[in-house]
Amino acid sequence: MGEVIVKAPFVRSLCVSLWLACLGLAISAHAENLLPQETATQPLMQAKEVVPNVYYVEGVSEMGSSANQNFISNAGFVVTPAGVVVIDALGSPELAHRLVVEIAKVTDKPIHTVVLTHYHADHIYGLQVFQDLGARIVAHGAAREYLTSDAARLRLEISRQELWPWVDEKTRLVPADEWLTASKMLMVGGVRFDIQPVGPSHTAEDLVVYLPKQKVLFAGDLVFRNRIPFVGQADSRHWIEAMRNLLQFDTRWIVPGHGPISNDPKGDMTLTRDYLIYLREAMGRAAKDMEPFESAYTSTDWSKFEKMPLFKSANRMNAYNTYLLMEHESK
Repeated sequence: MGEVIVKAPFVRSLCVSLWLACLGLAISAHAENLLPQETATQPLMQAKEVVPNVYYVEGVSEMGSSANQNFISNAGFVVTPAGVVVIDALGSPELAHRLVVEIAKVTDKPIHTVVLTHYHADHIYGLQVFQDLGARIVAHGAAREYLTSDAARLRLEISRQELWPWVDEKTRLVPADEWLTASKMLMVGGVRFDIQPVGPSHTAEDLVVYLPKQKVLFAGDLVFRNRIPFVGQADSRHWIEAMRNLLQFDTRWIVPGHGPISNDPKGDMTLTRDYLIYLREAMGRAAKDMEPFESAYTSTDWSKFEKMPLFKSANRMNAYNTYLLMEHESK
């Protein structure tokens, strides 16, 4: 475990320059599409009940854009007698305002706490809305390094262009009120929330939120459904291990970070896990044999995954980041 933790910052720093360069290319490709008429149509947001008093909203299976307001991830909320606990804050302040409206359709209780599963942009850019409402923010302490980094600052600057007008100069990065370093049992209005660190996996700061009475697991981006996962600078070895550990929860429902809800926890973790294993095996062989990435990527059989949504958008970058990771692990 300790060995893996040391490697995560290395991989993040190694990949960040390439990641930012790709974001810059995405802006150029997308800029001509930032037309006023795109802002007229909002992606549908509707609170869906998982079990009584437990809800989630489901983002679209797309890359973040001005057209979809960066509504590409899920968020959840739980109504308790003492107030509402929200899991993740969505990808723009506008989306957070819309989530507050959805919550108000269900209850008039105030928003008590926001728990962040991790600090990726599509989960945090709405956070200031909840802070302004007086909610207490809880996240893992490993996110503090990223939050104050050049990568986070540059990512926000790029998003202010790419996601304008939904992310603009008023959008800010918001720190947590409570930074966790270990598991925490949170009690709000008599409802128990087990908050469990599972990083470094998808990010260094991954958390999952489990409701033992309701048997609902908010898995964050450890679980993707109906789309290719975003690997980024993930520690894929520990991510695979973490998903095995998630199966120890007595879970009936999983709310993933992306995609529809799952009532088959074991089955629906399999695709994400198998994809990560395949990336590691294919890119690991290439790195060990010192085969150039371009050659390795072209010769790899992607047929099992290429029909999944966002394969063309995400798979190449996932493979390249994994190639770099496997190069490092082989040293």
